Amino acid sequence: MVRVADVLRSEERRALAALEPGERVALALRLGARDLESFRLAQAPALDAVLADRALRRRRQLARRPSRCLQELIG
Repeated sequence: MVRVADVLRSEERRALAALEPGERVALALRLGARDLESFRLAQAPALDAVLADRALRRRRQLARRPSRCLQELIG
């Protein structure tokens, strides 16, 4: 039995494989900008783009495992 999700996933992979490298980069940048805008507007009150980007970067850093080596280099 063929599932709809499998068909859609396969079609999406073929479409992405057909893109040139520059087109893939442009797509990735558009998707990132879209996600940043969604995050920005979901905050109460809505953040400006710079603050939203900074908030996401902080969250990513908080999720990382602390590195003693990096702490010693940074101070």
